[in-house]
Amino acid sequence: MRAGGPARRPTAPGDARRRGRRRQAIRPREAHVHIDPIDPPEAALVAYLEAQAAAPTDPWATVLTRTVEMLAAAFAHYHWTGIYLVEGSDLVLGPFVGHPTEHVRIPIGHGICGAAAAEGATIVVDDVHADPRYLACFVSTRSEIVVPIRDGARVIGEIDIDSDRPAAFGAADRRLLEAVAERLARLAPAAASAG
Repeated sequence: MRAGGPARRPTAPGDARRRGRRRQAIRPREAHVHIDPIDPPEAALVAYLEAQAAAPTDPWATVLTRTVEMLAAAFAHYHWTGIYLVEGSDLVLGPFVGHPTEHVRIPIGHGICGAAAAEGATIVVDDVHADPRYLACFVSTRSEIVVPIRDGARVIGEIDIDSDRPAAFGAADRRLLEAVAERLARLAPAAASAG
């Protein structure tokens, strides 16, 4: 018997497993604090874009502004969210959420944004400081994803998102942003005629 307390019975190998199952049975209830799976924040953005495609009511500038606002609000790791539009041989900054940037006009082919526009393909950079194409906007930026908005083969703009976390963008981010870019591309002519 232990001094100062009740006798402790010897443990058998199965005892630890049973205690582990009891702890595991409690964890799911504790972990039940999460975003409602029925209506995640990104679903609201997709629903908005689908509604605009079905019956455009907002001008193009409003659609773009709401898109960046909803993306920034939905994801805490999206520290700077913006849309660049193609004007001639440049990308011109449109609506954005985050600190102002000096890169309001980027020649296509320059920087990560310019490379994505030139290639017409999504670029994900896990460490911007290791990528020689990176045009430094903010010291705190660690990773970036750039998704072209294409009308057929022609790039008409792009979604650009920076994060202060390294390797912040995974496959789910890419799928969502490519789906948003696809919807924006389909919506571009309709939104332009509405506004």
